[in-house]
Amino acid sequence: MMKIKVAGFGVSLDGFAAGTDQSLDNPLGKRGDELFRWFFPTRTFRMMQGAEGGDAGDDDVFAQRAMDGFGAFILGRNMFGPIRGEWQGEDWKGWWGDNPPYHAPTFVLTHHPRAPLEMLGGTTFHFVTEGIEAALDRARAAAGDKDIKIGGGVATVRQYVRAGHVDEIHLAVAPVILGRGEALFADLDLRSLGYRTVEHVPTERATHIVLAR
Repeated sequence: MMKIKVAGFGVSLDGFAAGTDQSLDNPLGKRGDELFRWFFPTRTFRMMQGAEGGDAGDDDVFAQRAMDGFGAFILGRNMFGPIRGEWQGEDWKGWWGDNPPYHAPTFVLTHHPRAPLEMLGGTTFHFVTEGIEAALDRARAAAGDKDIKIGGGVATVRQYVRAGHVDEIHLAVAPVILGRGEALFADLDLRSLGYRTVEHVPTERATHIVLAR
């Protein structure tokens, strides 16, 4: 049965899942990279970069689960790029180069229309202006029997969780305190929404927690 998941989502001990002041130089916001120090050394990440080697332990198991088996992805506008407002031409094609890591239809939430963008490796970005429900309907149609990943950012995850659409959430809790940034849990009562902990795996670089309903 198809599930809607959040996976590989880094969060600090004080509940922030992105840094402040996202920019070309800081795609994850200032200090946001500290939330993914568990991910960067993994074999999965190195393969995404075209490199060999890497850590094949528990962090890599969760990294692979966070990327594989999805038939469609949903991203917020900020996850696609730092541009705000109207699209400034069509030169910007995402953070990832010509071959993004999704390899499936990927639906980007935006207020500004843009033609679909076909990339290498099977990724096509579709820009959805009608809101989260329309994006989810299109993702369901595209995914077939495979799962759908809500890829972020924080505001997008919060909207889908609050609306009751997310079946499973994998959080990689980093042993860092950001102090400020985008708060993941503010005004979200995960217990009332029906979530419980179904996995809990500590590693040297993170604590992996999977919540499910």
